[in-house]
Amino acid sequence: MKGYSISFFELENFFYKLVELRDSLKYENKRKGADLYTVYERISGSNIVKHAFPIFQKGGVVMDVTNVEQASIAEDAGAISVMVLDKLPYDVRKMGGVARMADPKIIEEVMNSITIPVMAKVRIGHEMEARILETLGVDMIDESEVLTPADETHHIDKWRFKVPFVNGTRNLGESLRRISEGASMLRTKGEPGTGNVSEAVKHMRIMNKELEEIASLNEGELITKSREIQVPFEILQLTQSLGRLPIVNFAAGGIATPADAALMMWLGSDGIFVGSGIFKSQDPAERGSAIVLATSNWDKPEIVLEAQKMISEYGSMTGIDIRTLKPEELMQVRGV
Repeated sequence: MKGYSISFFELENFFYKLVELRDSLKYENKRKGADLYTVYERISGSNIVKHAFPIFQKGGVVMDVTNVEQASIAEDAGAISVMVLDKLPYDVRKMGGVARMADPKIIEEVMNSITIPVMAKVRIGHEMEARILETLGVDMIDESEVLTPADETHHIDKWRFKVPFVNGTRNLGESLRRISEGASMLRTKGEPGTGNVSEAVKHMRIMNKELEEIASLNEGELITKSREIQVPFEILQLTQSLGRLPIVNFAAGGIATPADAALMMWLGSDGIFVGSGIFKSQDPAERGSAIVLATSNWDKPEIVLEAQKMISEYGSMTGIDIRTLKPEELMQVRGV
């Protein structure tokens, strides 16, 4: 049986309409005093609407921050959202030990200080950290390999939450497994905290290659492939029909310059996460603005050039050569 044909643009419009309906119901509830709470709650908490928030982030830059001051710089630079964590990935790598969810008080301070959405990270498999963040009211949760995994075998069952989740992936199999667990957004893992974009490039190219490979598979071959990569057949079939991942996919892991961001957009990313690249540099405000400019105009080399001129290479984070890392130091292998 051939999969149905639907474009990503049509899905995007559908999600926008659902959110508009949600807002109109909320407005009617306030205006009339009508008992629309049950209907509104059913829509706002549905798995469909959880996928709308990431679509609003498309084409933007999400910046890692650790405090209110950095969050303010990120907002002024044009970030579409901020990601709050206890330490930047570079510092997590250097300091070692167990990396956990950020202090809820800090997250709340950031939420109260800026107007853009606020995301926060939890450890892989840590259900209660995720429950805390959902109760706190963050806009999205990142089940992140940057933090020390709480469960080496199981990811969080994201279907049980109303808040959307983002997960890191390196290939098609990891991507579709995270979607089957309820992820609303994906990002390349890259190698966090290195300032080296090479692993993010590798992961995006692997993804693109595997999407091309499944495009020509017949139903029998698709069934075999779904078993091979351990994902539901229906998700793989939908992916083949769309010609891309069914949900938004950003690039992350080692992005440190405007040129890095533009490269990842050119490779097919829907947007950019920047971890240590901004606030481990010597020019965070200028670099943040430059990366936003390059991300929005990645297909205009003259504007990417302008963005690159806004920063100094002398001010970039020193970075880490991936080849010098020991296997046990790699974060990207966590949570497959």
